Amino acid sequence: MVTLNPIPRALVPVDSTAAQRLCSPNYDEFQSDLEIFELLQRQPDSVLRITMPHACADSPEAMLREGSPEALQAASSRMAELLASPLTREVRDALFLYEISDPSRPGTRQIGLGGLAPTGDILTEATPQGTIVRNEGVRPKKARGRADLIEATRSFIGGVNNAVEDTDGRLSKLLATTADGRPADYEALAEDGCTHRIWTLAAGHQRTSLLEALAAEPFAYVADGNHRSAAAAMLDLDGFLAIAFPASSMGLAPYNRLVEVNQQSAASWREALSRHFRVDQPPSSPDYQPTEPHSIGLYTGQEWLRLTPRSGAYDADNAAESIDAAIVQKRVFDELCGISDPRDERLTFVGGNRDATYLRERVDSGEHTFAVTLSPVTIGQFVEVCRQRRMMPPKSTWFSPKIRSGLVMALLD
Repeated sequence: MVTLNPIPRALVPVDSTAAQRLCSPNYDEFQSDLEIFELLQRQPDSVLRITMPHACADSPEAMLREGSPEALQAASSRMAELLASPLTREVRDALFLYEISDPSRPGTRQIGLGGLAPTGDILTEATPQGTIVRNEGVRPKKARGRADLIEATRSFIGGVNNAVEDTDGRLSKLLATTADGRPADYEALAEDGCTHRIWTLAAGHQRTSLLEALAAEPFAYVADGNHRSAAAAMLDLDGFLAIAFPASSMGLAPYNRLVEVNQQSAASWREALSRHFRVDQPPSSPDYQPTEPHSIGLYTGQEWLRLTPRSGAYDADNAAESIDAAIVQKRVFDELCGISDPRDERLTFVGGNRDATYLRERVDSGEHTFAVTLSPVTIGQFVEVCRQRRMMPPKSTWFSPKIRSGLVMALLD
């Protein structure tokens, strides 16, 4: 049974103008602190000034060390300012609907139900009956950083994106009917053209029906926000901010790689790769971004190659090992490059908000040796890994569009 509880005290924008000024991408959607700094120059009211306080400075040189006492104190002070700001208001006993309208997916309606997910429902060895299933490993240092921010601000500003299977479509239908009953309370337009809408839900029959439909789901799978949920558990908090979306409505984008190793020639690449892959030229295009599983792009610095895993290159019965990111990690990075740890600093992970041209340019500039482009993981692959209780390969799922920070915040005090 999947549970969401109302947020005792929620902080929300007063209207759509305020929502536009406050909301932002999540902290982990940026390639560098400089990108965050530059966004804050354009959008100084963004909650990034709180969630990434070290990057809110007068100049790049003046940025603080991430996670430092000075940065956390700045986050605390700015949160106090946000609480007193005319841009926000407080809502009690809050559940909410969250809709994302994506112009690139005109036939898909993505609406979820948001509130506080019980921390005790996270499936762990200590809680084997848990219904919130994580599918990526958690790095304690990263979770600690999010926990420190939660403590400093006494709030959850970023939510955890959970997927539920909704096989009979009941939850999707109820979500759509509820949203269609009245205009959204406020909305904001993201940089990628997606519109994000919020409805706060008063106690009553509609809310009860939605919670009952959600409770009929056996599991919720964490799609984005493993470390935010882990931070709540680390602090022994009762719940964490979360939104549950029907899995069929969720989209995924590519999650690519840049690699820094000793240079090799294109000829040597072909020879080394041919043991586990069929190697040929990709379809004619300036840059190659695969769109189907088991079609992998590799830019050598001289040309693009297309790699098709041979039979035996992976265990087809293992849902996690069948993901292209796992195949590349084992057969390319480990065996050919000597990078056995998928979190090795020589690997740079590039999310779906960057295209294959960006990767080629980084290689051509000399910053990296080669690039790998992967097709998006399918929602079916994602769910099957969760069903098998396996872990997704690190940095393999880039859910898109992503939920934004600052549209609903949960206050702890």
